[in-house]
Amino acid sequence: MSILKAIIVDDEEFARSSLFFLLQQNCPAIEITGIARSVAEAKDILAHHQINLIFLDIAMPGGNGFELIPDAQQHNAAVIFTTAFDQYALKAIKANALDYLLKPIDIDELKIAVDKVLEYTRLHQTLDKKDERITNLATSLNSKTEIRKLTLPYGQGFKMIDVDDIIYIEADSNYSVFHLSNHDKITVSKVLREFEELLPSEQFVRIHKSSIINLNHLKEYNSKNGLQALLKNGESINVSRRRASDFFEKIKHFTKSNGEHKQN
Repeated sequence: MSILKAIIVDDEEFARSSLFFLLQQNCPAIEITGIARSVAEAKDILAHHQINLIFLDIAMPGGNGFELIPDAQQHNAAVIFTTAFDQYALKAIKANALDYLLKPIDIDELKIAVDKVLEYTRLHQTLDKKDERITNLATSLNSKTEIRKLTLPYGQGFKMIDVDDIIYIEADSNYSVFHLSNHDKITVSKVLREFEELLPSEQFVRIHKSSIINLNHLKEYNSKNGLQALLKNGESINVSRRRASDFFEKIKHFTKSNGEHKQN
């Protein structure tokens, strides 16, 4: 069994000790090399030890957890974020397909996150120092803007896409299929609801239990054969009756917003 040398970075004593105990009891592939109370302490550990994995708290006095990211990338260390509930932070983390553990940490979720890191390091002997997922996450959190990029698991890696390039997403059982403006299709093993929660709500609308469309790619809508949305790529998608009112409301706000932006 390959062993990952890890550190825990958290300013709360209880959080540090409880995570240490959970890892000791449930994750034999993890060897805790150090525990840090701050970003400064974590940087010192990284400078003197070969670390494969960092359990990193985000909000800490005296230094935001993201200040440690350049050091983590320099040392090829994977990162699992540990955080109390922060709706925007979690949204940004999910959008970039990064692992996180919500406090209080659940044992099963901890095991899954560790297994994913083990599998990733097995497939990729060295981690990419220039992990754009981390960069995009830090940018999103610093600017507090809507999510503009998504990182999608693709083959044995990840593919980053601009949300503006999404024409529509369709559900296929427990999978979601992304239809992009360059004619690519990407299938992701996540349900449609997860992306409905991540994507900018003023731009994307769920028009059917199996479809989310990008209003930027809406050409027209008509009710010749039931209400349908005609997209700029020539495809037509049914709008369900129960979602029609929300569809019309979103179009109204989207049109108004775009008109105001053009005037400005």
